[in-house]
Amino acid sequence: MKTTLPPLNERKPKTDADWLKTPYPNLIRYRPSGTYFGRVRVNGKLIRRSLETHVLSVAKVKLSDFLQDYRRLAINKGQSVKGEVIIEFFRKEIEDDANNQPRTKLYKREVLIALKKTWPELYSSEIARISQKDCNDWAARHGKDYSPTRFNGALGIVRRIFDIAVEHGYRVDNPAKFVDRRRVKPKELHLPSQAQFQEIASHIETSGAGQAKDCANLFRFLAFSGVRIDEARHVLWSDVDFEKGLLHVRVTKNSKARWLPLNSSLLQLLEKMRAARSAELPEKPVMQVFECQKSIDRAAKLAGVKRITHHDLRHLFATRCIESGVDIPTVSRWLGHQDGGALCMKTYGHLRDEHSQAQALKVAF
Repeated sequence: MKTTLPPLNERKPKTDADWLKTPYPNLIRYRPSGTYFGRVRVNGKLIRRSLETHVLSVAKVKLSDFLQDYRRLAINKGQSVKGEVIIEFFRKEIEDDANNQPRTKLYKREVLIALKKTWPELYSSEIARISQKDCNDWAARHGKDYSPTRFNGALGIVRRIFDIAVEHGYRVDNPAKFVDRRRVKPKELHLPSQAQFQEIASHIETSGAGQAKDCANLFRFLAFSGVRIDEARHVLWSDVDFEKGLLHVRVTKNSKARWLPLNSSLLQLLEKMRAARSAELPEKPVMQVFECQKSIDRAAKLAGVKRITHHDLRHLFATRCIESGVDIPTVSRWLGHQDGGALCMKTYGHLRDEHSQAQALKVAF
């Protein structure tokens, strides 16, 4: 038979007789329900919090976390600070972290700017008073204005801000830890065929612009090497070892240099460029322009293909490698990934399967 609870204003308030002591300090039990509670006095105020269990052994484990939380509060004597103070702690953490690359620091600063627009109360409110509902309300607002990738980045920063508040004793929990991350849909790649690639490169080179040939060289270099646009900007002639057939990519996203073998297309391109600029010193950059997006956009339109970006040329490189039979761990190393091929598998796994099926058609008994 279903029991109907009385309205809140008619329920019997908890009295001292409802609480049972246990042999363990700070651990009590609520007689009517049998639930264990932690009990502690912080700065003269008696605090009881449910440990959400009827099992003594579990309650003893949870009690330790409960006491640790409230000891943090006791350190600050129950004082609270506004969110902007904790955010300043976070800013300092960004700057002091030697593992943060300049682009990472810039990204986190940009997220904080966006965060202030969508959640100004995080800065102006007492950090201890912000609730899980406040976090969910912010997530709904922020998710409308930003992509899932940007949202997830912002959520990670929000969680870290509350973690800092907990570490400094201004909160006992992180209200953002239950906010769900957004699902990021894989980018659908629309890459040019080999013939379309050649046509785009030709349109770039013959555009009549002052640096048309240099733009075409950069376009081909990105596709033939798979390096990132920022990496290409730092490649010097001294990084090209024509004798050993290697390219040294020194300045990378993760600060870990790598060597790339010169495939035939990349080798021919670099030899042609070097022959035309044989008098240049080894410390001169190989690329004479550092971006060519407008040229690519115009050429793609003339060729009748979808718009592609500098980074899409990196995808094109990986795709051609896999279609040529290069295994994914090797392609991953060439791209400079540090995950043993997990990202490559996720992005290009379908190409490996298609290649495998095509090869199987060649097998006969």
